[in-house]
Amino acid sequence: MDSQAIYRRRWVILSVLIVGLLAIVIDNTVLNVAMKTIAEPRGGLGASQSQLEWAINSYTLVFAGLLFTFGVIGDKVGRKRMLMIGLALFGIASLLSAYSRSPEQLIFARAAMGLGGAAVMPQTLSIISNVFEPAERPRAIGLWATAVGIGIATGPVLGGLLLDHFWWGSVFLINVPVTVFGIVAAAILVPESRNREAGGIDYVGVLLSIAGLVLLVYGIVQGGDSASWLHLGVIGPIVAGLAILALFAW
Repeated sequence: MDSQAIYRRRWVILSVLIVGLLAIVIDNTVLNVAMKTIAEPRGGLGASQSQLEWAINSYTLVFAGLLFTFGVIGDKVGRKRMLMIGLALFGIASLLSAYSRSPEQLIFARAAMGLGGAAVMPQTLSIISNVFEPAERPRAIGLWATAVGIGIATGPVLGGLLLDHFWWGSVFLINVPVTVFGIVAAAILVPESRNREAGGIDYVGVLLSIAGLVLLVYGIVQGGDSASWLHLGVIGPIVAGLAILALFAW
């Protein structure tokens, strides 16, 4: 795709990026509305409080832990390619979440959704920086940020509407057509770009950050479920998580 065609389509390209982004952002808040239904033995999964917390945190931990890593990977292998891979993974994981038969399946499917979301988010900003000239870039990023805010606010409302008319899995199933549209539109309209001078991936740092966050959150969740925070099963993971995060920061 030549530079003139990219320039003419720049706002359409931004719209495509925002559509894919909205699915990722809305999912950060939509599950909060469905937790009560998922906890019910009938009509839900009979999930405990800690399992519900892990259904939320598994997405957040994987998403936050791999966000910057996928930004580097996208620079190396191609941002459009990584955007489409991330959307496909997010859509498949959303389908698995919608039809989960146990809390454990939902937790793992949500973690896979976080993986797809982490692959999508940094590519949207990188593509904006590549498509828009410096003079228009602040406006484009402002619209991108506005879409994030709208997605966060829309999640609970959309979740409530879906639960009023459908079963709890519909809050995840709605992501599937959105991601399919995003993949097709990206394949047709979004130009490929990469940064061949991008730095290497710190694999040890990635593993340390994820391990530290998982242990820390696990300890906090266990503390909320147990009668006392002064317990080895609570203090141990928290201390270990903080130590690993400190090593990662160092």
